[in-house]
Amino acid sequence: MSTSQLVTIATVSLFTGCCLGAFLALPVHSGGLQTPTLFGLHLPSNGNSSTPSSTDYLSDEELSEETKLKDGKSQEEEGNDDESLVEINSSSLNQVGGEVRMALVVRTDLDMTNGKVAAQCAHAAVTCYKMMSDSGSEARNLPMLKRWYGGGQAKITLKCQNKDLMDLLFAKALSLNVNAYVVHDAGRTQVVSGSATVLGLGPAPKAVLDQITGKLRLL
Repeated sequence: MSTSQLVTIATVSLFTGCCLGAFLALPVHSGGLQTPTLFGLHLPSNGNSSTPSSTDYLSDEELSEETKLKDGKSQEEEGNDDESLVEINSSSLNQVGGEVRMALVVRTDLDMTNGKVAAQCAHAAVTCYKMMSDSGSEARNLPMLKRWYGGGQAKITLKCQNKDLMDLLFAKALSLNVNAYVVHDAGRTQVVSGSATVLGLGPAPKAVLDQITGKLRLL
């Protein structure tokens, strides 16, 4: 028997063995139905030719972890929705000239990582914008948002030492009719649940914001 024939026979035998192994690996569930698997990975069972989803080829352990991650994200989104908003009418500030900016004040005593700080600042910025743009919000102020957007959406990131100072800044902002929002973290990663992490202010005229944050240092 020639070498090429031996190689052909070996290849066919290997392929047959793989197919038999995949068939024998089919798990049987309580309902008697089998979920097709290949080498321990789940395969699509719908029988159509559409592109499989990202979870079609995950092992049991990976599927379990994927479910946990999705559940965690859903819970975090629900937690953010539960946060109370203090809506204040800032239309009286529309007559104040000059640059309009947004200020993001970060607590330094929580020792958050750079990534955590970035995420919390993003949450504060988005919520501040949403409060001033939503049609049903008492804080709605489209003229101020238009000035801010037209000026390049200026933002400044500052730091404060603790929650007591952040509370004072928040109260000062409300007294000056400045849109304000405090992010309270869900506490699933680095900080205690409910921790006030970032104070978002504005958009508002720089001259007014300076009355609130003028003594704070850049982050």
